[in-house]
Amino acid sequence: MPRGVGVREYNPRMPVTKRLFDLVLAAIALLAASPLMLATAILVLVTLGPPVIFRQMRPGKREKPFFIYKFRTMASALDTEGRPLPDERRLSGLGRLMRSLSIDELPELLNVLRGEMSWVGPRPLLMEYLPLYSPLQARRHEVVPGITGWAQINGRNARDWQTRLALDVWYVDHWSFWLDLKILAITIWKVLTREGISQPGRATVDNFDGRN
Repeated sequence: MPRGVGVREYNPRMPVTKRLFDLVLAAIALLAASPLMLATAILVLVTLGPPVIFRQMRPGKREKPFFIYKFRTMASALDTEGRPLPDERRLSGLGRLMRSLSIDELPELLNVLRGEMSWVGPRPLLMEYLPLYSPLQARRHEVVPGITGWAQINGRNARDWQTRLALDVWYVDHWSFWLDLKILAITIWKVLTREGISQPGRATVDNFDGRN
């Protein structure tokens, strides 16, 4: 667990400063990435079919639900009993490439513009995880979730859940504007090197069960 977890109180200036930064940068990024997003949407439509956008409810700040948007990366493949095949078998080649370059997360820029997400913060996880968090781990929801975060630049999905959640809480307690800039800069490097995309031997990451 990182040093300092739980030592500093949440900074009340955080939302105002982050929101202005998020709005300006998200608007610029959305304009710059629009040709790539259009090309990606066409490729997804041709290779996987509709829908192009994957939409799922996630918990935001103070656990308020919102819909996160991503480019679809998995095929709708079912087994003989009508159940979805494992992620490893449903993840397409295009989807694997999009995930390795984080292109699938570009639609989250809309979540940032709407104030549901920030550029930097704990990643919004599944709603079903909420009752599994310890009181300390639940503090990750004191702030707006982010596209990238402290956990993402410190191992991402290659780290175990307990470490990742501890890193999220560390961020809540140690936020600063300069820390956000540092995380964004390192994130660019991590994306280019494709580091920590998934756990070894898995397409994504094991589900959180409150213990792992």
